[in-house]
Amino acid sequence: MRVDYLPLKRITELHRDEIHEAISRVVDGGWYLRGEATERFESEYAAYIGTKYCVGVANGLDALTLMLRGYKEMGLLADGDEVIVPANTFIATILAITENGLTPVFVEPRPDTFQIDDRLIEPAITPRTRAVMIVHLYGRPAYTARIATICHCHHLLLLEDNAQAHGAVVSVGSHSMTARTGSLGHAAAHSFYPGKNLGALGDAGAVTTNDPQLAALIRSLGNYGSQQKYVFSHVGRNSRLDEIQAAVLSVKLKYLDEDNERRRQIANHYLKEVKNPDIFLPTPSQSVYHIFPILSDRRDDLQQYLGDNGIGTAIHYPIPPHKQACYRQWNHLSLPVTESIHHRELSLPCHQAMSQEQVSAVVEFLNTFV
Repeated sequence: MRVDYLPLKRITELHRDEIHEAISRVVDGGWYLRGEATERFESEYAAYIGTKYCVGVANGLDALTLMLRGYKEMGLLADGDEVIVPANTFIATILAITENGLTPVFVEPRPDTFQIDDRLIEPAITPRTRAVMIVHLYGRPAYTARIATICHCHHLLLLEDNAQAHGAVVSVGSHSMTARTGSLGHAAAHSFYPGKNLGALGDAGAVTTNDPQLAALIRSLGNYGSQQKYVFSHVGRNSRLDEIQAAVLSVKLKYLDEDNERRRQIANHYLKEVKNPDIFLPTPSQSVYHIFPILSDRRDDLQQYLGDNGIGTAIHYPIPPHKQACYRQWNHLSLPVTESIHHRELSLPCHQAMSQEQVSAVVEFLNTFV
């Protein structure tokens, strides 16, 4: 049995007719940027996340970059300021920080959750620290009450990279209150890259926030720095969510919770049925399982074995940001927990188009790997 890691065509076909209708409406409407489809999606997504504002942009990296740039324009960040960030993340998180003239301060993750270790954040704070950027990596919420308290006590911005956790819910405060990732801090960046839980048919992104000044700034910065045609208050860029992508996202947003639930069912089956001493499974969590990561000291052999038996996998990510050639200034850093994860991580198929027979096949070959 063939099990593809992430068959985007099959995932899109789940809602094919609605997607085609939505695209046709945009094509026939004759308005392709900054129109009704974008306004509708921004309103729907803000309501879904639980924030007052959502500003669509061209992609997830732009969302991160413009979020930080907006705070620089507001005077809350300045060149050389430090942003505490998990060492275990995709490089886009770091690119956005350095592009804004800010300095990332890498903090190791917990080995059992792969998320930033909140016990190590406070020791990393210096007089130059202005923000903590948490990354809900693999779809697992990184937020903890301890992180919120640290940011409050030290007057730090709490920012979220929510590129991989659309729809994730966490407990906040008392009385069993819950909130979605993307609404937990001062602002959050989202990516709608096609492979994400909420994926467009091309690049797309957004920033969510409750701050009207930040939302207006990001909208202006993504429109060449203009709020009025041919009048430029800021040195901006061209980063706008187009009408076709917005229309597609509105369709898929309706099914996001349902699709995430299917991912959880698959993940729970893996957690219950995979029994192999050579494989380390993630601890159960409130993840939406954008990625189902396992660890193995024999990662490459395991990937080859699964591939030989028709099981597609991926590696997220083979080289951590601080070891990349583009960041030679940090290549000397030793971050053993992060490096161990990146050397051992393997991602299993986990998506809403999987059949139960395919899930069982993945388990079978994981358990027979010796």
